Amino acid sequence: MTTASIFNLQCPIPISEYPTITLAHGGGGRLTQMLIEKMFAPAFRNETLEELHDGAILRVGEGRLAYSTDSFVISPRFFPGGDIGSLAVHGTVNDLAMCGAQPLALSAGFILEEGLPMDELWRIVQSLAEAARVVGAPVATGDTKVVDRGKGDGIYINTSGVGVIPEGIRIAPTRAQPGDKVIVSGRIAEHGMAIMSVREGLAFETELVSDSAPLHTLIAGLLDAAGEHVHVLRDPTRGGVSSALNEIAQAAKVGINLREDAIPLGDAVRGACEILGLDPLYVANEGKALAIVTPDHADAALAAIRRHPLGADAAIIGEVVPDHPRRVVMRSRIGGQRVVDMLSGEQLPRIC
Repeated sequence: MTTASIFNLQCPIPISEYPTITLAHGGGGRLTQMLIEKMFAPAFRNETLEELHDGAILRVGEGRLAYSTDSFVISPRFFPGGDIGSLAVHGTVNDLAMCGAQPLALSAGFILEEGLPMDELWRIVQSLAEAARVVGAPVATGDTKVVDRGKGDGIYINTSGVGVIPEGIRIAPTRAQPGDKVIVSGRIAEHGMAIMSVREGLAFETELVSDSAPLHTLIAGLLDAAGEHVHVLRDPTRGGVSSALNEIAQAAKVGINLREDAIPLGDAVRGACEILGLDPLYVANEGKALAIVTPDHADAALAAIRRHPLGADAAIIGEVVPDHPRRVVMRSRIGGQRVVDMLSGEQLPRIC
C-alpha cells in the first residue's frame, strides 16, 4: 500500500478540466468555491472550519474570540482611496466584524521582492501602521521574507486578526431564515471599479475612489440596535454581492430575492460598469457589509447603519425566501426576473 493510498490523497478537483491554477480560482466565484469545498475544506476538516465563516469562532473560557487571516496581492499597490497597507488592515478587521467581533490585535507578514524601492515600502508600512492605530488594534507580531527579483511582484502582505465577540451575538451564514431582510450598507462596486480605472488608465468625469474602510464601529452600532436579530453578516469582497449572497443561500439552503431598483449604486460606478460591460453585482467591495436581519428588526437595523458615516446610503435590497433554495433571483427595474449566479470566471483579478 502506498503512502498516497493510506492518506487518500487523490485530488478531488477535476484535473482534466483544470490541470493548473488559473486566476479565476482566486476570484471569489465558482472556481474559488470549488477549490475550497473540494480541496481545502476536506483536507483541513474540523468543526470550526465547517461553518465557512469570514473567520473562526473560538471559545476561550467563558468568552468567544474571532480569528481571521487574509493575504493581499493587489495591483496597483497604490490606488484612489487607499493602498495595500491600509487595505490589509481594513480587510482583516472587516472579516472579524462579520463575525460580530471587535478587533483586539493584528499580525503582519511581509513578502518583499528584491528591488522594491525602500521609500515605497516605508509609505506602505506607515499606511498600515496608521490604519491599525485608527482601528485600535496594534500590530502585535509579524514576519518578513525576501524573494528573488522577479519572483514576488514587489510586495505581498498577510494579516491575521483576533477580536472579541460580545455575549448574545451569534452570526453565521447558516442562520439566514425565510422572511429575513437583506441590507447592504452603501453603494456597491466602488473598490473594484477604482482599481480598474487606475490599472487600465481610464479617465471618467468623476474620479472613482475605493470604499476601503474599517467597518467594526458600523457593525457595533448595528448589533447594539438589533443584537441577536442579526443572523448573518458578510463583506462582499472578491466576487461582489452576487458571490456573497450565493454563498449564504447555499449554506442556509434558502432562496434570496433581490430588487435591482433598491441596490445603491453611484452614477460614476454605474457609467463605468456600462462602458466596460461589467455587472456591478460581481465587482469587489472593501468597505461594505451585507446584513441579514429578522423582518421585525430590519428598520431599526437600517436606521442604525445609516447613522454611521459609512452607512448613509444603506438600503434594504431583498429578502430571504423558502422558494428556489440555494439560488439568488433578482427582479429587474422593468419587472423581469433573472438568476444571479455565482461568478464563473475572473472578472477583475488582483483587486485585494
